[in-house]
Amino acid sequence: MPPQDPKAASGQFGFAVDNTIGGTPQPNGWSDDWVAFFRDRRLQHQLRLAGNADLSRMGDTLCAKLDQFFAGVEIRPSVLHGDLWSGNIAAVDGQPCIFDPATYYGHHEAEFGMSWCAGFGRQFWDAYFAIIPKADGWEERHEIYTLYHYLNHLNLFGGSYYTQCAQILQRLTRKL
Repeated sequence: MPPQDPKAASGQFGFAVDNTIGGTPQPNGWSDDWVAFFRDRRLQHQLRLAGNADLSRMGDTLCAKLDQFFAGVEIRPSVLHGDLWSGNIAAVDGQPCIFDPATYYGHHEAEFGMSWCAGFGRQFWDAYFAIIPKADGWEERHEIYTLYHYLNHLNLFGGSYYTQCAQILQRLTRKL
């Protein structure tokens, strides 16, 4: 099913309004370029909020060459929940229900940046990848999408998330 928003249907990434992810403002202005959108409105936004010189330095290095992780990958806008984890999934009258979204149109892989906190088992991943096979470089992009959520947790809950952010940034910048 094609995206319902005319801007997303025309290939743009973002959302009609800004929103929040948890209590953090999430800018969503439209962009024709997924990598630029994610770099500017996700990673750099969270890095600015964190205000940490070491993370910013590593983040600048990553962001300067972020496009390398997306080379050869076809990316079309998909509507994303944006904050999909086990605390935002339930059942109502036996039917699945998701709530507390941080919705935007983005790369479908970005939906799973919170999978470290979602409890998706092997059966889920096998079924998902049977429908949408892993593209080359999925593991690195998954780390990039996970980094966004760890940075947000750092900004929401404090320094206990610093180590995860720094380790992901170190791993990714070594690959550049």
